[in-house]
Amino acid sequence: MPISIVPHGESWKDAVESFNARMRAGGSRYGFYVAPEPPWLPKREAAQPVWREYYLVIEDGKEVRGGYALKPQEWWVRGATHTVTDWQGPFSEGAVSNRYGALGLRMLRDMVSKRPLLYSWGHGGEDAALFKLIKGLGWMLYATPLMFRIVRPGHFARKNGVLRADPRKRMALDALAFTGLASIGGRALTTALRISSMKSFAGKAEVVPEFGPWADELWERAKNDYAAIAVRDARAMNTLVPVTGAHYEWSEQIRLRVRDRDGKDLGWAVVCKRQMEKHPRFGDLHVGTIVDALAPVSSAGEVIHAAYEWLERAGVELVIANQSDPRWIRAFEENAFLRYERGRFFCAAPPLVEVLSPWEETRERLFLTNMDGHGPMGL
Repeated sequence: MPISIVPHGESWKDAVESFNARMRAGGSRYGFYVAPEPPWLPKREAAQPVWREYYLVIEDGKEVRGGYALKPQEWWVRGATHTVTDWQGPFSEGAVSNRYGALGLRMLRDMVSKRPLLYSWGHGGEDAALFKLIKGLGWMLYATPLMFRIVRPGHFARKNGVLRADPRKRMALDALAFTGLASIGGRALTTALRISSMKSFAGKAEVVPEFGPWADELWERAKNDYAAIAVRDARAMNTLVPVTGAHYEWSEQIRLRVRDRDGKDLGWAVVCKRQMEKHPRFGDLHVGTIVDALAPVSSAGEVIHAAYEWLERAGVELVIANQSDPRWIRAFEENAFLRYERGRFFCAAPPLVEVLSPWEETRERLFLTNMDGHGPMGL
């Protein structure tokens, strides 16, 4: 079967539809994008700091058998700029037919040939087969936590999805919610965590329509606090969070400019909120997400506090955030967030690991948020 890997284009839309139909018929929940232009981060300018591009696996010059997406982006790594690329996928009919079982490996190798400084961040325990494959190729896997804070414990007990899947736990949670013990216990836990941190925060968030020169000034102040971080100046952020139009899979992205009592910029955050319905993890909860943020590390706690406070006022019942930097993780904990270990894995190709070396030092100052993966899809 002659196989080629080509950029997605208008002429392949019908073939992608057929591929998706075969995947569904085979029992897979995955497919690929029918439209060739990404709705989020289409490439419009030659010097664009971040964009997405789609590639298809073609058999015999006519049938689509798989696909993957790349998101090249400028990173600041130890004082130098590199183009580092997140990948999404690979998706192939190997998920439903042994005949195409080798396509995943072929696509991974093709990605690395196109973009050697390649990574993905977002895989969980359900991706054991993928982990085995990339480990065999010499990739590095690094576990990072999900940070979460329950805003309304009684609502969480009644509405969350992952704990209520067990009938016995569901009964216990209903009892806690009915008696009010969930709310009492949740408030007590939050109070204890805040007392133990011995920290108080006063940063205030203001909703802004876009990132301006103030964001460039913050980037220059903050960037050298990190060993590796995607560029987060105003131009990059206005590309990632466009002023007009929202990604169809996202809730509205809200930009928060965080300042102290004297009006000095401390940092910023991007947040979103969504009312879930029968979500496998979140059930029917109203979930807020701290999608992205930036600050000098000394102000991380202030930015987290201000973002959480804004989401709490917006009525969410749970606030979540993915983060890799241990210093930011501590700042989340100082804001009474809990951690779910191994929430995501940072998977890096060997050429990227070399750029990030020595890894034992870099991982202590590696900054990743939801925005550094595929974005807050589903949230």
